[in-house]
Amino acid sequence: MVIGALRVRPPRGRGLWNRQLASYPDGARRLLYLGITVLATVTLYYELYIQGAVATQIIGDLGFTFRQFVFAIVIGNAVGAFASLGAGLADRWGRANLVVGGLLLSGLLIAFAMPNASSKAQYTAAFALVSMVEGAVLVATPALVRDFSPQVGRAVAMAFWTMGPVLGSLVVTQVSSRTLPTHPDWRYQFHVCGAVGLIVFVIAFVGLRELTPRLRDQLMVSMRDRALIEARAAGIDTERLLGHPWRQMLRVDIVAPALAVSVFLLIYYMLVAFEVIYFATVFGYTEARANDLANWYWITNAVALVVAGVLSDRLLVRKPFMVMGAAISLAGTALFAVTATNPATGYHTFTGYFVVIAGGIGLAYVAWMAAFTETIEKHNPAATATGLAIWGWTVRVVVTISFAILPAVVPATTTLADKGARVAAIVERHPQERTPADRAFLAMNGASVAQARKDNPGQWQTWWWICFAAQLAFVPSVFLLTGRWSPRKAHAAERERERLVEHELARLRGRRTASK
Repeated sequence: MVIGALRVRPPRGRGLWNRQLASYPDGARRLLYLGITVLATVTLYYELYIQGAVATQIIGDLGFTFRQFVFAIVIGNAVGAFASLGAGLADRWGRANLVVGGLLLSGLLIAFAMPNASSKAQYTAAFALVSMVEGAVLVATPALVRDFSPQVGRAVAMAFWTMGPVLGSLVVTQVSSRTLPTHPDWRYQFHVCGAVGLIVFVIAFVGLRELTPRLRDQLMVSMRDRALIEARAAGIDTERLLGHPWRQMLRVDIVAPALAVSVFLLIYYMLVAFEVIYFATVFGYTEARANDLANWYWITNAVALVVAGVLSDRLLVRKPFMVMGAAISLAGTALFAVTATNPATGYHTFTGYFVVIAGGIGLAYVAWMAAFTETIEKHNPAATATGLAIWGWTVRVVVTISFAILPAVVPATTTLADKGARVAAIVERHPQERTPADRAFLAMNGASVAQARKDNPGQWQTWWWICFAAQLAFVPSVFLLTGRWSPRKAHAAERERERLVEHELARLRGRRTASK
């Protein structure tokens, strides 16, 4: 194959498992591979988050206490954290097969293992396996997006990748809020989700591809670099570039921003896992109503991601969007925290606060993802998956710690989740209909449940203020990432870089001509 006047040999081997592309794909094919990657990401997050929509049912049906259920999530995230580190090997082994295999395994676990679990231990083990797959694959998918996306256009590409968790959450709430009234058994949600996962596995198995290491290990700033990158590919020593990848990536401007964005998203993790439980125990919402409310968050977040991605790429800056988004989200989080102790807060007030929080987070996070991958490339494009593995590990460690701490901050929720429903049911009965067991349970737990109902809103308010402080801590890390603040200077630098690219490409072609 002749590329840019130099000959590049395609990879050996054939078949669906040999997914490497010997040349950079054209517009339509590139969009196809990006689309499959985003679809896989959406599906994986749908599978990971589906339990949040029916958490109260799972707790009651399998006999979890609230603390035990949270502990199951903690175990899953801990397993996922170390799976993320292992996914750093995708720099050597590739990304596409990791994604395809992960889709198959997670689809089977969601469709069959989790809904058929007959004990807390079985359910926890199945969830840990799903989290392990998620931890590995969701390092590989942003690496694929980076490979197929030059820096000019990176924010839009990362916007669509970041829509994975957002659209995954939106699918959860849309499907559950519409099907729970007619299919109230929590297992139905898992069967539907698992079937979707297996369909997407087939799509990815047939259609997903990746670049050869010699192509993806280079820095691509714009699509105009395509010919130069292909011309250089024959001379790339991938083994040398991948020497000591962890040493290359363990830097302050990678580790500190990864930690900062992980705590910045603390409120997001809480809403994903416990939004239904929060609104059920504090405001008395049903599962369907709580999931319907969450739709406002996810729809707004999805729109904000795309808008911010387009504007960031057009202006060629990331940092102003991160600071602006953080400020907007801080305002929304503060307002949301205040409402925790106001039982008269209406549904539409919550939707307004969700719109503000989601819009701010979307604005900041898509710009952060673009800037973070560009910071990794500044050090070594060949170690992209390793850098993303550090981010993936950090996110999941922060989630693990925050979930482990949550029951200590909101202990009243444990009492309400474990005993509140039964106490309420006994109280609603006519006194003559209460059995001795009912009277004994009410005598033993009635006072503690009443006190928990009083304490619960204030405890959650404390937790939301912790989320506010975590978002505030994110802002200083923006200054560590690569990139400019001024759109004018960024465009001037891009024009100069394009001139240098044309000069080097002409030099390579001239050298090839002279050697004939």
